[in-house]
Amino acid sequence: MKRYVIFAAIGPLIGGLLLLFATTYLSGYWAHTHLTEVKKFFVVLFKSLQYSYLFGLLPALMMGAIDEIICHIRRVSPGGRVVIVGVIGFLSTAVMYGNRGADAGVLQFGLYGMVGLVPATLSSWLANKFCAPVTAEAKQASA
Repeated sequence: MKRYVIFAAIGPLIGGLLLLFATTYLSGYWAHTHLTEVKKFFVVLFKSLQYSYLFGLLPALMMGAIDEIICHIRRVSPGGRVVIVGVIGFLSTAVMYGNRGADAGVLQFGLYGMVGLVPATLSSWLANKFCAPVTAEAKQASA
């Protein structure tokens, strides 16, 4: 259960931040950066945070479920699980967001892929650190 809480708390927050950064970067917002524009960026981030959780909660929980499934495969190491979950997060968001608009290209594909990669790998790493996998021996000991 801790795994899903970690994914639900961190995924939409980091994903929303990176999605806002990617869209503002691609729109040219950071071309002439002043302190007031950075302040506006964080104001928009905190005003749109509720929507990040609204639309990002289900994908984050789906990534948590994938991490949980891979956790029960004995041959996959914890580091390998982080990489697998990160690749799935990258590909899913890059395909969903990256091929949109007139300026579709490698930069756009990469930036939108990072929106899924970073929260997925960070959440999977934290879940690995704080959630011990349930083994058959632990199940027998608790019974």
